[in-house]
Amino acid sequence: MDRKAVRGWIWYDWANSAFATTMLAAVMPVYYEGVAASGLADGAAQSYWANTQSIAMLLVAVLAPLAGAAADLSRSKLRFLIAFTVLGAASSSLMALAGEGDWLLASCLLVLGIVGFSTGNTFYDALLRDGVPEEQRHAVSAKGYAYGYAGGGALLAINLVMILQWEALGFPSKTAATQVVFATVGVWWLLFSLPLFTRWKERPASAEPMRSGPTVLQAAGASFGRIAQSLRSLRRYPELLKYMAAFWLFNDGISTVIVMATIYGAGIGIDSDDLILALLVTQFVGLPATLGFGRLVGRFGAKRMLSASLLIYLGIVILGYFMTTSLHFFVLATLVGLVQGGSQAAARSLYARLVPPDRSGEWFGFLALSSKFTSVLGPLVFSLSATLTGSSRAAILSVAAFFVLGWLLLQRVDFHRGAEQAAARSGDADGPGSGLPPAGLTS
Repeated sequence: MDRKAVRGWIWYDWANSAFATTMLAAVMPVYYEGVAASGLADGAAQSYWANTQSIAMLLVAVLAPLAGAAADLSRSKLRFLIAFTVLGAASSSLMALAGEGDWLLASCLLVLGIVGFSTGNTFYDALLRDGVPEEQRHAVSAKGYAYGYAGGGALLAINLVMILQWEALGFPSKTAATQVVFATVGVWWLLFSLPLFTRWKERPASAEPMRSGPTVLQAAGASFGRIAQSLRSLRRYPELLKYMAAFWLFNDGISTVIVMATIYGAGIGIDSDDLILALLVTQFVGLPATLGFGRLVGRFGAKRMLSASLLIYLGIVILGYFMTTSLHFFVLATLVGLVQGGSQAAARSLYARLVPPDRSGEWFGFLALSSKFTSVLGPLVFSLSATLTGSSRAAILSVAAFFVLGWLLLQRVDFHRGAEQAAARSGDADGPGSGLPPAGLTS
């Protein structure tokens, strides 16, 4: 294992997490509501933002099999990662051109940025499999996750200073300072990606011509075929089926809270500076809280802790309906930080108990891809609710349904029986990859 290259891989998480914090969670939603979508009817900005998220995730879901196939068939995964990084970083920096009323330009650039961010991660994950021994992957992946929290929080803190102290820093207006903030995301992303791009040495390409294997389109077709095969085989794992249905629901609720919270707060009149500062609190609460959540899982069990976290999320959504002040938003942001990372980690560990051990890679791949498709629903429900009721408060309350239904389904899952079902069928040729090319064709 090339330790310098692996350190570069870890730093990439520090680099691209700036997009997740500044562009998706904190600054851009406020800017979209107050500047880019200014002049639109009340509630329209939140609906357009939600629709932008849904369109972006749908594109990512459709592109995922193509990207996964390209990652496995390509002689240079790194080149694909560089290309999507440039796309995401350039889209972020070009957001500086979106001024007052430019909601369509902002939405288009955001879609491109999400495609670059999410699709690029397909190749990023593939590099981990190629360059890190299996017994060390979890530790390296966890370190990257920690660096991501720190990197995203570090730039968000810098960005907050730029926005709050815009006059002292010589910017002509807060809008101008915010536009420069978007430019810093692209620069940060590219700058801290350089250790990976310059140090990573890919395996030598085989001399065998590419025509001897499947094409990217053929491999992508096999990926979609694997989805259908996985859905059919789920009936053989009834506990896994119940858990996946629960996961699709509550995971969509969590992701909707993440991408809609700030623009919702802006829409009901919470001060924009307080919104960004509160999301910074979430970022720095999240790292120690995730570690503490893991200790509680060891004491009380993953199912109990995940169930408790979903009830907290339900409380967050309900309290969000009644939220009126910045203090309320700070409280809710802190609560999100307490459960966000831990709930996701517990959900993954529970899923691992229910899949056949010799097919875990295929089933985790299916979960990742199916979750991309279902993640379209949360923002879409938010948008429809806001449009039909004319109230963003009613829209945020509609997200509660994802947590209620997800929690109820989770209680019906017998994980002991599910583990027995998975072990009993281990080695069967009925998993998501049966009759299809090897699982390595997709990521």
